[in-house]
Amino acid sequence: METTKNTNHSARPNKYFDVRRLVFTALMAAISIVLAEALKFKLPGIMPSFISFDFSDVPAMLAALTMGPISGVFVCIIKNVWGLFTTSTGGIGELSNFILSAGLVLPAGIIAHKSAKLSRAIIGCAVGAVLMAAISFPSNYFIVYPIYQNFMPLDAIIGSYQEINPGVDGLTQCLLVFNVPFTFVKGAIAAIVSVLLYKRLRPIFNSMYRSDR
Repeated sequence: METTKNTNHSARPNKYFDVRRLVFTALMAAISIVLAEALKFKLPGIMPSFISFDFSDVPAMLAALTMGPISGVFVCIIKNVWGLFTTSTGGIGELSNFILSAGLVLPAGIIAHKSAKLSRAIIGCAVGAVLMAAISFPSNYFIVYPIYQNFMPLDAIIGSYQEINPGVDGLTQCLLVFNVPFTFVKGAIAAIVSVLLYKRLRPIFNSMYRSDR
């Protein structure tokens, strides 16, 4: 009887925790979709027109910091699956966004989720920004741009970069000069915003999602 009672007692918080994790992940995904659609903008003179900037990684980072890396990745998945309904890149942009966003949120969730310390969140977000930039080169070079060439010739892709900087020659230089630094800045901005928000909301998050630990 005593064993059964303890089992039921331990199962109840886990059930509630899973429900809260599901609801919070869905909420962050909804906010991420809104940010991706409403606050997406081009950076003419800095990046080619087929590359845009947005803040949609911030909710995914908050989900990862609060609920763990899996929740953060699920926010990225939901956001990009939704984006397929309005895509102008045949899904290639969504694929690229998912790869890079996952690289950003995974370290943040893995490093920070097991501890409520703000320093862990800062380290996790910083590592995520660096990893995001690091994987942007191989993911673009070996996956994204080879697929994208079915819609836009490689010469036209390189030409879009050369319109901004005539000195770049070849896809490798284009990615190293433009995409890697841009991706790092984008990840760093998302990391900074996420840490600032997490710092303010951390007491609420901890009371809601760490009380069962």
